[in-house]
Amino acid sequence: MEQLVKYVNRSSYRVRVLKSLGEDAKMPKEIASDSGILPNHISNVLRQLKEKDIVECINPEVRKGRLYRLSDNGLDILDELE
Repeated sequence: MEQLVKYVNRSSYRVRVLKSLGEDAKMPKEIASDSGILPNHISNVLRQLKEKDIVECINPEVRKGRLYRLSDNGLDILDELE
């Protein structure tokens, strides 16, 4: 877990995405507007976090309007950040 916290802390974008998601499920566009990150960077950050099992996609079968939320690991990491 400590390694994942360090991984997230190495990027302000990853930290901002985690804080934006919090307890909610959001679309990438909402995450971008909440976090102040350009939408074209959000997909890269979400992909990185998904690979580390920090974020999960609730409806992967949908092409547009995908919803993302923090996994259990992501929630634990968010507690460590705050």
